[in-house]
Amino acid sequence: MAVKPFLVACIALSAHSANAACDAEKGMCETANGGYQIELPDAESPPLLVFLHGYGGTGTGTMKNRGMVEPLLERGYAVMAPEGAMRNGRQSWNFFPGWEGRDETAFLTEVVQDAADRFGIDTTRVLLGGFSAGGFMVNYLACHAPGTFSAYVPVSGGFWRPHPEECNGPVRLFHTHGWTDNVVPLEGRILGGGRFHQGDIFVGLEIWREANECADTKPSGFGTTDQFMLRKWNGCADGAALEFALFPGGHNVPQGWADMVLDWYEGLPGS
Repeated sequence: MAVKPFLVACIALSAHSANAACDAEKGMCETANGGYQIELPDAESPPLLVFLHGYGGTGTGTMKNRGMVEPLLERGYAVMAPEGAMRNGRQSWNFFPGWEGRDETAFLTEVVQDAADRFGIDTTRVLLGGFSAGGFMVNYLACHAPGTFSAYVPVSGGFWRPHPEECNGPVRLFHTHGWTDNVVPLEGRILGGGRFHQGDIFVGLEIWREANECADTKPSGFGTTDQFMLRKWNGCADGAALEFALFPGGHNVPQGWADMVLDWYEGLPGS
């Protein structure tokens, strides 16, 4: 999709890691269909992690999570926090099939190309992550358009019921979830007085195994790192990767998440 003309000029600040402030008042880079904040490492043509906030969140709030942002910058990754569109008076993402609203795949493609044009981002190495509603968005985008990003790293968000009958693949996806999450429980929960029902995370993993043409439902590897309990599936289609991490906390992006997913991503063939 061609990027539409920019609404504002952008000035990048030089530092070890610096906000790229496109608007002196808002600190936000604007494109035709929305806006984003971005922070850059001291590196030429850096890879990028795009991280989507949760329901009612903001890009500003995402960038304030320094426990996530700083490790990414230190490893040479730019960090982008797009702004969700307004839904029911709060910022969120148009992820559920049949909802009306912004074409999020087009929007996220737009902001990545914008960042590439302004800051020299390497568009061949872009991960899409997100928390809660942002994690739902990551899963649905990966399901219908897996080739849009290099890899997908959702936190605390999967699918909603009815679960998709199938997803396109192959996909490279690393899902992280809290064992005691009661906002997006592993089994899901009913929302909106019964109008919506979050999906089951393990049903989602089955959908991803089928999309990746994995030979078995049994994980092919288990491990631990810091607080995380890991399981992965090998024996899948070329270009596929699927891993799942549980941690003992609740509904949050856990400490250590950034380094864990970058270790995974950088270990994939071609990354």
